[in-house]
Amino acid sequence: MSFVDTFFNSDVMISAFPQLLRGLWMTIALGVVSILIGVTGGLIVSLIRLYAPKPIQLLMIAYIDIMRAMPMLVVLILIYYALPFVGISFSAWWSAIIGFSIVLAAYSAEVFRSGIESVPRGQFEAAAALGIPFLITLYKVVLPQAVRIVIPPTTSNCVSMFKDTSLASTVALPELLKEGQNAQGFYANPSPLIMAAVVYVILLWPMVRLVSVLEKKFKSERAR
Repeated sequence: MSFVDTFFNSDVMISAFPQLLRGLWMTIALGVVSILIGVTGGLIVSLIRLYAPKPIQLLMIAYIDIMRAMPMLVVLILIYYALPFVGISFSAWWSAIIGFSIVLAAYSAEVFRSGIESVPRGQFEAAAALGIPFLITLYKVVLPQAVRIVIPPTTSNCVSMFKDTSLASTVALPELLKEGQNAQGFYANPSPLIMAAVVYVILLWPMVRLVSVLEKKFKSERAR
């Protein structure tokens, strides 16, 4: 069998396309929901980490450090396979969403913390001198500036999150890679896996380029 027939078999790719399309929608759904929950959770965790009483701050620091140190695969396996032993069970979908979200929230929390701390402290002091409440200062003065700073690293984290959705197959969720593996086994040909890899590149390459564009844009704005 020739190289093309082995890795780029058009008949196999056409036959496997509907199966891969199902996996693609699952991958997109996993990524979008996990990003929405993870980034929002990361903002909340960062604010608690910065402004809550000291014991709660230490708790958030421990959470952030542990989640950033633990491999995503280990988190998924613990949630899906270990928690049932203590009576806590989640479906494959929710196990993946919870695992991806809590890890992304930890990374996002550090990004938001860095962005908030980069806003000059004098802006808090000026707002306090004007009698503006702390929460309003945070919402209307500090966070809008911090968000512009954190957009590039947050986008980069989102790209990583979409790539990590390929690990959802470990909890029996039929995302893109899993469907590609199933199709490879069914057709006894690796073309579906090649096709799945191409789909990942098509899906994520624009986001990768967006990160570079945003980094250059905000870097030039700060230099002015």
